[in-house]
Amino acid sequence: MDIRPHTAEETLRTKRFLGLYITPITRRRIENFKRNRRGFISFWIFSVFFVITLFAEIIANDKPLMVHFDGDFHFPAFIAYPETTFGGEFQTEADYRDEFVTELIAEKGWMIWPPIRFSFDTVNYDLPVPAPAPPSAVNWLGTDDQGRDVVARMIYGFRISVLFGFVLTIISAAVGVSVGAFQGFYGGYLDLIGQRFIEIWAGMPVLYLLIILASIITPNFWWLLGLLLLFSWIGFVGVVRAEFLRARNLDFVRAARALGVSDFVLIYKHVLPNAMVATITFMPFTLAGSITTLTGLDFLGFGLPPGAPSLGELLNQGKANLQAPWLGISGFVVIALMLSLLVFIGEAVRDAFDPRKVFR
Repeated sequence: MDIRPHTAEETLRTKRFLGLYITPITRRRIENFKRNRRGFISFWIFSVFFVITLFAEIIANDKPLMVHFDGDFHFPAFIAYPETTFGGEFQTEADYRDEFVTELIAEKGWMIWPPIRFSFDTVNYDLPVPAPAPPSAVNWLGTDDQGRDVVARMIYGFRISVLFGFVLTIISAAVGVSVGAFQGFYGGYLDLIGQRFIEIWAGMPVLYLLIILASIITPNFWWLLGLLLLFSWIGFVGVVRAEFLRARNLDFVRAARALGVSDFVLIYKHVLPNAMVATITFMPFTLAGSITTLTGLDFLGFGLPPGAPSLGELLNQGKANLQAPWLGISGFVVIALMLSLLVFIGEAVRDAFDPRKVFR
């Protein structure tokens, strides 16, 4: 049995994880999260799916990943090359699906294609039947009514939906936590005026505003993000405000004030960490709600611009083409799986931060 005293370096090594200082409470929360098997497994499944979609251009693309031509290597998936580079006649970007360009490259080299030879906007003009075409060896889950590959659009649509939800949730949490912290900490007229403003602002018809916006301009990713951000932060205010109203009169806050600690340091160093427990627990469900909102807007036609990869637009095509069940089924399975994983992760995070939860 080793009874020698531990050095400072060894002590820090036991308290650090990925270079970050981990308190005993945080370690207990991580262990509780791991013990929730359903949530922990869902977290890894969702992470794997998300990381795969981050490399969508390598998985699904209508351009080869690498071309070896006349002794030189080219990377068309990342760099645009004119047709003359491969012995063609035009200065425009080469169409690698064209039989003429394919033959030119095959004479002096070779190509490495991604697993799916379609991007989200690539139209398959060689369909044996009119679009939407059923699943085949070329189009694994068929095509939509414009001849675009369903698998490619699902991969790109999953990525843009999750990224939209992440950005909206993080910015909304930052704004909502800041507003709720100042309202709850100072109270008085600031809290009274803030609550009346939030009540009025929360009653604004967001859907009607989107309809008006869509009739004036073509909404894109950033327009939708900005408009939804105007209203999505409200949900965090109530949670943080309640925690600050409870904690501002506790003994440790009074002691810090007596020692001359500034309000800014008192809010963000002492009171906010206690309020972040409820906020972090709330965030996975907010992420799922953000993804559902974007999907619903795309389904109604007020979301991303036409042609953009969207799960809601895929569901809309399934509704409009009942003779092609693979469209609706594919969109439903992806959305249901995504939201189910996020809900399971949210439950695991809630249990991890609950001090009354005991795993056996």
